[in-house]
Amino acid sequence: MTGLYLWIKALHIVFVASWFAGLFYLPRFFVNLASVPGDSHAERERLLLMARRLYRFATILMIPALLLGLWLWLGFDAWRGPGQGWLHAKLVLVLAVMGYHHACLSLLRKFEQLKNRRSERWFRVFNEVSVLMFALIVVLVVVKPF
Repeated sequence: MTGLYLWIKALHIVFVASWFAGLFYLPRFFVNLASVPGDSHAERERLLLMARRLYRFATILMIPALLLGLWLWLGFDAWRGPGQGWLHAKLVLVLAVMGYHHACLSLLRKFEQLKNRRSERWFRVFNEVSVLMFALIVVLVVVKPF
């Protein structure tokens, strides 16, 4: 493995972990927003402001994570040959994570428009989806089970 490959891989890991940190925390804002009383306008606006900023920051982190991952995938031959089923599964999960990221934006917009109909409990479960996807991706990359 070349030095460049290792640097790109290290940076990819840093940006992926940072992106996921945002995805781990953003639904916690949704849990809190779902439990805000209707007459607590200041609290709701403060939570919405923090959620918007976190979403923006997570999006900024997602871009280099994806670009570096694409560089690793297409720029190096590490993925070619037999025994790379784990990589295909990882790519499917990456698409799912991107969908989750987009779903967070949709949920945030519903809160902004006062159209949220989901419970605090639903958002607690939704919050765990990103943890599960992260764990599956890490297992696929480290263990390479197939």
